Amino acid sequence: MSVLDVLDKYSTKYELSRHDAVFTAQGVAEEEHVHGMNVAKPVVIFADSQPYMCVLPACCLIDFETIKSVLWVDHARLATESELERLFPDCDTGAQPPFGSFYGLPTIMDDRLEEDVFIVSQSGSHEEAIKMDLAEYKRVERPRIFSFSYHI
Repeated sequence: MSVLDVLDKYSTKYELSRHDAVFTAQGVAEEEHVHGMNVAKPVVIFADSQPYMCVLPACCLIDFETIKSVLWVDHARLATESELERLFPDCDTGAQPPFGSFYGLPTIMDDRLEEDVFIVSQSGSHEEAIKMDLAEYKRVERPRIFSFSYHI
């Protein structure tokens, strides 16, 4: 079942668009003509060997010291490419959508995204983007919300 199938199952309101292949969240922002703060960049981390989906603005990076503090863990690291392939078998590598719960992962959203009315993200493909109201994303995903990023 694809991400779009799950979104449809939840009667989610979203727009799907196609664009040239892009391999970064900032590339999605450029192709979709939106600010990087509106692009929900999903970053998978392992915190004390538990995978988490961290969702933050495209123009931000994770503050790992803050993540460790928020999650009460000793170690946190980025997932490897092979781990991403295993966790998201139906997605292009590196194009996972920001819906960790669809894959059995807890999702943490950076509070900087709460300033946005809408978010844009990849759909699991390097050539598609999903646009939805932030309230709709939060309704479907129910992320824990913390401050854990910094602007680059």
